[in-house]
Amino acid sequence: MTGVLIERKALRFTPAAVPVTECVIGHQSEQLEAGSARRVECEIQAIGLGEAARWLQAATPGVLVHLTGFLAARSQNSKQLRLHVTTIEFVEGNKNG
Repeated sequence: MTGVLIERKALRFTPAAVPVTECVIGHQSEQLEAGSARRVECEIQAIGLGEAARWLQAATPGVLVHLTGFLAARSQNSKQLRLHVTTIEFVEGNKNG
């Protein structure tokens, strides 16, 4: 997924001392659906652990990023999805640097 880092929370650590960063990614694209172009705009909750957390923490809000990972429920009690970031690439040529 490619999008703009809208916001990120402060770096925190799990009880096992694993770094964690939560953030919001804004995605905009044009997708083909049933033979017609469709504009897609959404905000996605994401979380990074370990090295992904450190990279997200170093990123400046407004930067364009390409994230890979997997979707999982926010918690055992919530069906709301969140992207768990496994890799992050900073995309050059974005509007903010």
